[in-house]
Amino acid sequence: MKPLLCKAGQQLREQIDDSFPDRDCKSDGWIGDARHQRAGTSDHLPDPINGIVRAIDVDKDLDTLPSTGAYLADQIRLCAKAGESRVAYVIYAGKIASSKKSWSWRPYDGINRHDHHIHISFTKEGDQNGRWFDIPMLGATTNE
Repeated sequence: MKPLLCKAGQQLREQIDDSFPDRDCKSDGWIGDARHQRAGTSDHLPDPINGIVRAIDVDKDLDTLPSTGAYLADQIRLCAKAGESRVAYVIYAGKIASSKKSWSWRPYDGINRHDHHIHISFTKEGDQNGRWFDIPMLGATTNE
């Protein structure tokens, strides 16, 4: 079975690419490498039943401002906190946010601190749901 990125991951990546067309994509990714496969569990690995991958990595260097990556990670977190149920968790710069702690940032103790990219994992709801993400810096028309 050929791996396929979930529709939510495709949509969010497209919105980021459209908003930052000249961004650095060096740390981008979605499909797990050998390290992910050795670990055995990762949202970057295809679901064994349907082959869907539920995670993307987005390089933190979106433009010339060093804080833009942190700002995007926080806007994705706030979007999820406001009710976006397709986002499972966000990891960036040694911090993780999820519904587990009401979408507050807390220390992340995984092997990879995610200093060079933002990691976004999606729920199964995002498998077939590719609707627009309401994120202000990615073109949203509403403010949260």
